Amino acid sequence: MSNVNIKPLADRVLVQPAAAEEKTASGLYIPDTAKEKPQKGTVVAVGNGKKDEPLTVKVGDTVLYGKYSGTELTVEGSDYLIMRESDIFAIL
Repeated sequence: MSNVNIKPLADRVLVQPAAAEEKTASGLYIPDTAKEKPQKGTVVAVGNGKKDEPLTVKVGDTVLYGKYSGTELTVEGSDYLIMRESDIFAIL
């Protein structure tokens, strides 16, 4: 778990995407140009929620989100996504 100094506001969540798959199930290596964006990640920071809607995710949860959800950020050499909690589909 990384320690990042970003505090999301309201219902925003900061997610560190999981690494892209390097190999297929049959053992073939995937070139960088053919790798798909991961749709799974770990919650690194959460906001306070909205007045009437508290957040259901917490720091450390592994979540599934949409392929094009969130905004990509690079902080201190690490890649993150910041998105609304409503863009998260499930907690694993």
